[in-house]
Amino acid sequence: MVMADVIVAGGGPAGLAAAIRSAERGLRTVLLERSAAVPDKACGEGLMPGGADELEHLGVRIPQGQSASLRGIRYLQEDGTVLEGKFGGRPGLGIRRTVLAQALRERATAAGAELRRGTVLAMRPRADAVEVKTDSGELEARLLIAADGLHSPLRLAAGLDRANSGPMRFGIRRHFACAPWTDFVEVYWARGIEAYVTPVGARSVNVALLLDRDGSKEFEDLLAPFPALREQLASAGFDSELLGAGPLLQRARARWAERLALVGDAAGYVDAITGQGLSLAFVASSVLMEALPADLSVDLGPALRRYDERLRTRWLQYALPAHALVALSRRPALRRVALRAVSAIPGAFGALVRLVATA
Repeated sequence: MVMADVIVAGGGPAGLAAAIRSAERGLRTVLLERSAAVPDKACGEGLMPGGADELEHLGVRIPQGQSASLRGIRYLQEDGTVLEGKFGGRPGLGIRRTVLAQALRERATAAGAELRRGTVLAMRPRADAVEVKTDSGELEARLLIAADGLHSPLRLAAGLDRANSGPMRFGIRRHFACAPWTDFVEVYWARGIEAYVTPVGARSVNVALLLDRDGSKEFEDLLAPFPALREQLASAGFDSELLGAGPLLQRARARWAERLALVGDAAGYVDAITGQGLSLAFVASSVLMEALPADLSVDLGPALRRYDERLRTRWLQYALPAHALVALSRRPALRRVALRAVSAIPGAFGALVRLVATA
């Protein structure tokens, strides 16, 4: 049985950010990821400026030529209305999920975290530690951080799942091998579906679809409501396998239990509609480390409660706009009226974009 200060379950961006910050604090940190290769995931792959800031604070370096600079967001409606908002200040970042995860892995190793292949199967908290059962043996730590994704088994096992009453939305994505035609994230709207187009490299564009049902049609057929986008992609080949995720709405009763902290999608997820999921995941690890005491053998309940309370404000900054946009996406007539009204006010949409993007 290996004794660590912190065990992180899950080697996606949220878990890797937590491992980096834990190791930087001088804690013996073990990260467990079931996949030997960098795990891929259905994701919009756009980091808003706030998320790009967090990535810089983590000390992560992205190889030159493996990302794209994002200047703002452009919304395109069925009625021809186009709204465009620039981020202002620093740009956002379009980056393949695998490239981001590899850069985070390298930074975590450099910071002193130990990366192991494995899966957490169960946990049993004690007064001063937590016993962690994995598929390769038992470990022991002062704290277990669950970064095991949207449908977190650890969240479920801890009784932290909260029933969902919102729309069951799904996401699928595919990369196309073509030069980006813009340095904006483009969002195309249609009834029951949106298309998010993100430049992620000099010759790669990510097209992610959010829809109100499981995507049983072919990807090309799902693009039918967006003729202008289909035309842009007509001659481009595929640059990745098709990946999907959902239902997207996942809630947690709390982001902690005894000697357990939830980060990233495991801590609850609203929708990818604002592009703030990764930003929030990076922030969560920082808030958690700031809340923890120097001695992790003491009762961590008060510190983990502080973590939950402090993260809630940032969560609401992400969740409220997301809920509002999801509601508009399900009411096309109201959405068209609302966005036309915003477009009639000079500078209004740009101000909203900057408010969300820097949160």
